Amino acid sequence: MYTDDQEYIDLLTSGNPVIFRAFVEAYQHMVINICFRLLLDKQDAEDVAQEVFIEVFSSINQFKANSALSTWLYRIAVSKSLDLLKRKNRKKRFAIISKALGNEYMEKNMPENDRPDRLLEGKEQYELLLQAIAILPTNQRIALSLSKINGLRHDEIAAIMGNTTFAVESLIYRARKTLSNKIKK
Repeated sequence: MYTDDQEYIDLLTSGNPVIFRAFVEAYQHMVINICFRLLLDKQDAEDVAQEVFIEVFSSINQFKANSALSTWLYRIAVSKSLDLLKRKNRKKRFAIISKALGNEYMEKNMPENDRPDRLLEGKEQYELLLQAIAILPTNQRIALSLSKINGLRHDEIAAIMGNTTFAVESLIYRARKTLSNKIKK
């Protein structure tokens, strides 16, 4: 990876396909995981990730470097994912699928090397966590995923979501409180 975002941006704006391919390879896993955390479907996440990189390729010349390149990439991934959710009216569809198929659907469609069941102790904890996360409002799910799964700071999440740091802290707090109450039940 390049030490300086500006150096990397300059190389990307040159239009060199080898540089862009290296950029995609460097960030592909991150983008797919962000999209998956929001969409909860592997194929949708991969499709949206392609859209993200197409957007980056077509608009890299307009990147103003007001934020880090990775923050800009996160913002595009979140935005494209939310667009898909809106188009599919995802909340209703996910509730129907979850009830009909259960958590096997989630396990089968999750990227293999990023499966929480490999990170958490016990299948029961995993199933409870999936059910609880699925009911979170979209903004809470985004903030919590970016914070706890992707390890971003609150100010980075605020930049990605277009919110204040205080709003992000509030979203994460409410998400954690909802998860805690749901898991206790």
